[in-house]
Amino acid sequence: MTYSKRFPSGLRMVVKKIDGLLSVSMGVLVGTGSCFETEKENGISHFIEHMMFKGTHKRNAFQISDAMDRIGAQVNAFTSKDITCYYAKCTSDHTGEAFEILSDFVLDSVFPEEEMDREKGVVTEEIAMTEDTPDDLCLDVLAEAYFGQSGYGRTILGPAENVRSFTREDLFAYIAERYAPENIVLSFAGNIDAAYAEALAEKYFESRLAGRAFVPRRKQIELRGGSLFKKKDIEQVHIAFAYPSLAREDERMDAALVMNVILGGGMSSRLFQTVREKMGLAYTVYSYISSFTEGGMLAVYAGVNPANVGKAQEAVFATIGQLKREMFTEDEFLRGKEQLKSSVILGQENTASQMVAYGKHMLFTGKVLDIEGRIDRIDSMKKEDCAAVLEQSFIKSKMAAAAVGRIDAPLQID
Repeated sequence: MTYSKRFPSGLRMVVKKIDGLLSVSMGVLVGTGSCFETEKENGISHFIEHMMFKGTHKRNAFQISDAMDRIGAQVNAFTSKDITCYYAKCTSDHTGEAFEILSDFVLDSVFPEEEMDREKGVVTEEIAMTEDTPDDLCLDVLAEAYFGQSGYGRTILGPAENVRSFTREDLFAYIAERYAPENIVLSFAGNIDAAYAEALAEKYFESRLAGRAFVPRRKQIELRGGSLFKKKDIEQVHIAFAYPSLAREDERMDAALVMNVILGGGMSSRLFQTVREKMGLAYTVYSYISSFTEGGMLAVYAGVNPANVGKAQEAVFATIGQLKREMFTEDEFLRGKEQLKSSVILGQENTASQMVAYGKHMLFTGKVLDIEGRIDRIDSMKKEDCAAVLEQSFIKSKMAAAAVGRIDAPLQID
């Protein structure tokens, strides 16, 4: 059973009740992230996410974690390009207590100066860690190569100099603009009644959010294309390529996801079998789709020996070219379809995954996610549906590339 409600303030709520469980996952999803930030703000969504745990008028940083630990609850948060999510999971008998703590630090954080200084050090170390994680760095470079230096091309962590410059006033100003009821969804999944969830939402959020004005921001979206690289003295060269894909709510998205499974979504995929198993050029090679409201990106990644960069690039392009020319077999299509359906179904067995999935869908569409309907649509998908998406994919003139490692020039993609 799934229940949803829109409160007078604009706050939305979705509840997925799952009988037979003894736990509840709850989340506060805010429609903000790095793609909404200005150049000087880049990184502030993520920094606010960190600072939310550092004290309120009622609790200091230790008391927040201690209060959750005392009821055996798990609490965490994440920031992406277009979402910030704060969430907790607890046994159903402690739902009210966990939700009160969650509401306290999301709505009443005070951002103490001494905690600001310490957390700036933590986040700058996180940025440094990304610099030392070349596969993550390569995908950040790829996003910039594809989207440019604004919108979805901005990194989630932002530059260290930005983080060091943020003030308490900056954080409060950003929250006042972005953490408004129209831009927030409360999501519950597990053993919780809709009426109880609604009462909690009314008591701890709706009553405190009413009156917060929402000022929508226009994203600066551009498709830059081209090739970027970052030289680093490491053993491998990490290479990645990006092609246009579909928006997250496009009705053809599942067909695109099946196509991606065939190309690089698993050990039986074309890329894995060619680049790794047949040619031995990479230990890790895969493809994935990042989808957003305005569009998406299909990315291919591989980590290779510097001497094999050219061979690996040729192998990737040849694999894509062959797939585009010859399409795929019926067996590949059926296998890809089953893998996609399995991932959807298995995700339903985790309350945290369901909480995020239902919350995101409500945030971006204002509608309740229909899992059963999606599974039916996957089951009824025809090979021709996937082939039609493939025919419109991998447009070379719109692609981008990135490389990180011992390399002196960008990859040639002309």
